[in-house]
Amino acid sequence: MRQTLIFGFLCSFILLMGCEEEPENNGDSSSPGSDSLKSWAIPRDEVFDGGPGKDGIPALTEPEFISAEAADFLNDDELVIGFVVGDEARAYPHHILDWHEIINDRVGEVNIALTYCPLTGTGIGWNREIDGMVTTFGVSGLLYNSNLIPYDRKTNSNWSQMRLDCVNGELRGKEVETFPIVETTWLTWKEMYPNTKVVSRNTGHNRNYGRYPYGNYRTSHSYLIFPVSNEDDRLPNKERVLGIVQSGSVRVYTFSSFGDAVSVVNDELNGKQFVIVGNKEDNFMLSFINDKGDGSTFSFSAVQGQYPVVMTDDEGNLWDVSGRAVAGPRKDARLDVPPSFIGYWFSFAAFYPDLSIYGDS
Repeated sequence: MRQTLIFGFLCSFILLMGCEEEPENNGDSSSPGSDSLKSWAIPRDEVFDGGPGKDGIPALTEPEFISAEAADFLNDDELVIGFVVGDEARAYPHHILDWHEIINDRVGEVNIALTYCPLTGTGIGWNREIDGMVTTFGVSGLLYNSNLIPYDRKTNSNWSQMRLDCVNGELRGKEVETFPIVETTWLTWKEMYPNTKVVSRNTGHNRNYGRYPYGNYRTSHSYLIFPVSNEDDRLPNKERVLGIVQSGSVRVYTFSSFGDAVSVVNDELNGKQFVIVGNKEDNFMLSFINDKGDGSTFSFSAVQGQYPVVMTDDEGNLWDVSGRAVAGPRKDARLDVPPSFIGYWFSFAAFYPDLSIYGDS
């Protein structure tokens, strides 16, 4: 399928952003991608200026949170990104991330950046502590393969969200450490964590959070704003899939692999054993590394009707959606989580041309 730059739409989006609020100035006058930053780990001619400029899409830092009961602006079928630390559960709605793309937060002792790219549909939890220093991330205004390029405010280095590494600047080559997050509907997240907090619309920015800013982008499979380096028609462009990135190999999983009840899939990729748990009806897919710590693996089975618990194993442990054992002989143990996230099919195909699809013969 031929990709085209939708110039008219892009211009109107830039105009919209410019009319609503002036870009932030973080005190750094250098521009990501300027001549002073010549060394890129990705093809520089495939890095596009998205239009609004550096910080023209303003990231949020330690936003205000409200209770689930107070979040009457959220419909049950709207997508949120959920994150849990101990007994603290937080939800970051897509319709706020659509306008800000990055939320820098601190949950307990964890410094996390929720990075979200509306154009690739990818939400990933990044560790904001890098080599012992805590930073915040901002939106550079640049895109690679239609995907967000955040920059860190400590070194002004540019990072590729879907490559999960720094691609330009002082930290070039540094890999991202990710946190397990859950992308699902607001209804499902509330069922999992009734006491969750949710990001308030009181962000300090003038945005129409009730309106999706990209028109019919997420529903039109032929509608891409920026070119990508590889196309693959095995799945519709905007189908949401879960991708696991393991030592250079990538496999994606579709919601059709899971029924309308919690289901588990056992798989192996590049010598590593995984368990993938999902529910098509409740709109979530998660992946964990299947390793008991002694080289042997668990035998997992699904658990129904006990959210946030979704799995049990041959030892009698109960595991929740964050990969924590909430009961059983390994209580409070955690399953390791591989680099994995949900996004549009076309974006995985662009970044990882040799990827495989689970169940594809």
